[in-house]
Amino acid sequence: MSRNLLPFLRPCLSRSFKPQLKAKHARVYNAIQQRSVQNATIPIELHTGPHDVEKQKRLEQLQKAKPLGEYHPRMVHPSGVDSTLLPREFCEKYEHVKFGDEKKGHQPTVTVFGRVRSVRSYGYKLMFLDIERNGERLQTMVQVKNMHSDDDTHKADLKTFSKVIRVGDWVSVTGIGARTETGQLTLSALFTPKIIAPCLHHLPDYIENAETLARRPHVHQLTSDEPGAVLRLRAVLYGFVRSFLFNNGFLEVETPMFDVNAGGAIARPFETVANEMSNLPIKLRIAPELNLKRLIIGGQDKVYEMGRAFRNEGVDNTHNPEFSTCEFYEVGATLPSLIKRTEEFLLGFSTAAESFRIQSYPSLVAPSGIDFASPFAQLPFVPTIEKAIGQKLPDLSSKNAADELSQLFSQLRIPLPPNATLPRLLDTLAEEYIEPLCQNPTFITHHPEALSPLSKSFLDEVTGQRVASRAELFIQGREYINTYEEENSPFEQRRKFMMQLDFHAEGVRVIDESYLEALEWGMPPTGGWGCGLDRFVMLFASKKRIADVLPFGTLRNVVSIAKNGRDGA
Repeated sequence: MSRNLLPFLRPCLSRSFKPQLKAKHARVYNAIQQRSVQNATIPIELHTGPHDVEKQKRLEQLQKAKPLGEYHPRMVHPSGVDSTLLPREFCEKYEHVKFGDEKKGHQPTVTVFGRVRSVRSYGYKLMFLDIERNGERLQTMVQVKNMHSDDDTHKADLKTFSKVIRVGDWVSVTGIGARTETGQLTLSALFTPKIIAPCLHHLPDYIENAETLARRPHVHQLTSDEPGAVLRLRAVLYGFVRSFLFNNGFLEVETPMFDVNAGGAIARPFETVANEMSNLPIKLRIAPELNLKRLIIGGQDKVYEMGRAFRNEGVDNTHNPEFSTCEFYEVGATLPSLIKRTEEFLLGFSTAAESFRIQSYPSLVAPSGIDFASPFAQLPFVPTIEKAIGQKLPDLSSKNAADELSQLFSQLRIPLPPNATLPRLLDTLAEEYIEPLCQNPTFITHHPEALSPLSKSFLDEVTGQRVASRAELFIQGREYINTYEEENSPFEQRRKFMMQLDFHAEGVRVIDESYLEALEWGMPPTGGWGCGLDRFVMLFASKKRIADVLPFGTLRNVVSIAKNGRDGA
């Protein structure tokens, strides 16, 4: 390079040259670098997605204020700010503040950010924003005379902000605690609030369209407090279950979701293929029962699991193919002790749910007309039906039992269920004659052996039928808890598995030999207990549909979310 080129750089060639570092030079350099990066970035406008008229207007409004790429900044704590608080934390910290205190000397400066729920503007010089986060709201006041700067640039920023801000946006507000003349605790802004995540759609006050709510559960939560209340009620239930079982000496465990045989109940499983295992067909579990019992055989005394189970069957008001369950197994537990533990559990949770409702969500409707006082009523299966129909049931252990029950259905003018196996016929009789009697918590006991292949069974001296050592808890005609004295004989269990082959859906003829082999190592007398957690949330949230207590609804809703037909909110 010729020494005559760029002569202004010549002093830099001297060994004695020392660059001068000045703040203003650094700011100029950073500004140039930022502008270069912005010029090299692909325009954000190419990535705004499909537009309806409303979204297009919102994008144009935002673009007039500043480039779209600047509306989602990283969260960086401003210098000079003492802390970042939740609305609830702000209210607790500044509860003592009185009207006019903000004018008396220095107060710690804090930042609160949340979603805007209300905008009350009196021109750019005075605005009130209600912001919300985690279910708590806080009023913020943006007033020019209270701010640290009132120059023309600052006023221009405020004018722009007042034109762009709207309900649904996430904003960050930095200021101090104050009270209005009406006594409302307020965050008084010292700087222009920053939009950190604008809402590109109109956020309505209320939505009635069920399809919109199903496809956009996030919008449902934004327009109603109820989904959040139900979500928190579910958390209260989970916390209570864990506390209740921990205090009674149970160990929480996790068992596999996948298995070659989805045992533990009679239901059609979901099937898939394990590519890494030579395309081996495997199934999603329909219950954690058999693996929990393997842990009992392995030496654990009290175990439980809260988790998901999957049954590839229908979707209706009380059933979903994917559901939450809790099961525990306790060595030495008998049916009377299991019934007593169930009564203690239900009374304890009803108290916890009521306390949650009163303290946090009074608008949540509590279950009415239910007496949770123990002891609960008990209805023996066979005698209750026989009393209702005025005649004896046939011998339910005979080979002709299903045919004889079918003839009885004809006499009683009850429609036969689909695939009228013996268990389906007995379930139908229970639905007709026993379950409607169970309005307050009631145990149905002494089920016919055919309905309980994993339970110990015995000959009932009253009816002469072979019955299971089992109790089902019903409330308002709906099942909530199942409890058994578990079958621990490998010989009896094999007999019952073979008996069930004829009852299995689609004629599948498989016996779980691995579970029978585990029993051969010796399982002690054990009591088992299981409940559907979703149904408990339904009960204590006073909901009729399971979809109303699942954060994303039933399987149908989940499929609709994926399709997400853009029908507008």
